[in-house]
Amino acid sequence: MKRSMKKDPAALVLAGLILTALAGCGVPENTGPEELRILTWNVQALFDGEETGNEYAEYRTGPGWTGEKYRARLTALSLAIGQLSEGGNPAFPGVAALEELENSGVLEDLAAALAKYGYNWTFFAANPGASLGIGVLSRFPFTATGTHSAYYFGEYTPRPVLELRIEPAGRPVTLLICHWKSKLGGDTEPLRRAAARLIQRRLGELRQEDADMPVIVLGDLNENHDEFYRLDGEAICALLPKPAAEKLGFGTENISNSTKERPAARDFLIIDGEKPPLPGVLYSPWYELEQKGSRGSYYYRDKWETIDHVLLTGELFDFKGWDFESCILLDREPFINSQGLPAVYNPRTGSGLSDHLPLLLILAASGGGS
Repeated sequence: MKRSMKKDPAALVLAGLILTALAGCGVPENTGPEELRILTWNVQALFDGEETGNEYAEYRTGPGWTGEKYRARLTALSLAIGQLSEGGNPAFPGVAALEELENSGVLEDLAAALAKYGYNWTFFAANPGASLGIGVLSRFPFTATGTHSAYYFGEYTPRPVLELRIEPAGRPVTLLICHWKSKLGGDTEPLRRAAARLIQRRLGELRQEDADMPVIVLGDLNENHDEFYRLDGEAICALLPKPAAEKLGFGTENISNSTKERPAARDFLIIDGEKPPLPGVLYSPWYELEQKGSRGSYYYRDKWETIDHVLLTGELFDFKGWDFESCILLDREPFINSQGLPAVYNPRTGSGLSDHLPLLLILAASGGGS
């Protein structure tokens, strides 16, 4: 089987699901890790050394962008990810979801730079004509892959949602990997809510297909977990805290059997810090991270933001298969600078890593494996 599961942007289907079962990719029964770590990281505009016209201005050869700088970035990023291997392979991310990659070749180059860690499966997708897409490195074979894209009044969301399923030790988990529209460029909340509607719909479909399937929604959602309160409750946001949802009259019943409205029509996700989350609610580790003193994963205009996320369904708290153990904000070197802020990459000098900090989700194996 080929190691790479690449998606040609020109062939990307922008609506609905492309679901591909991969034959012969099963993991031997009762083998595999007792702990599964999943990294999500916006690596800040990782362009290669070839100019095609879609690059941001500062990543073109005229302003000084070169293949040498690209290769130096690959080395720095791979070393940063590689240092997480300290403590042995079980501590190393089994899956790394990376936002803001230019193309599948960049993902393959990263996989090659991290070859000794066994990232033997990759998956990349981007919308046609887009400057950047989403890529995934995995040490486990994919048992299913898919892509989705949301459409809102004549405009597609900038990047697709990647859907992947892995089954380490016979314990399945589905990942919905996102990079939602940023807040720049006017009122972009409708596009984030359109993306949330897509996720809401897919969660309902997955529950109908397999009621016990654990699902993780992760990536750069460009929205704080408390965005509703930061806006003084003046607008419904794509991420809506459970107390706000209840106050506004939105039920938190099972997403496939809501009595107040069709969940597929909801254009927001209800989140909470309660463990386990109620049916129809996704658990956000940001509530716990903030209590421990974590300030955010992104720093913009002198303020910390919590726009990078891992959101978990209740099946990750039921002691069957994989269960939530913890989530770590990697707010340490080399991901931060001497001021304690994200080590923003500077394409002119070649210094830094990314303007985002990674999140590392840790799951523990319990019963329910094959």
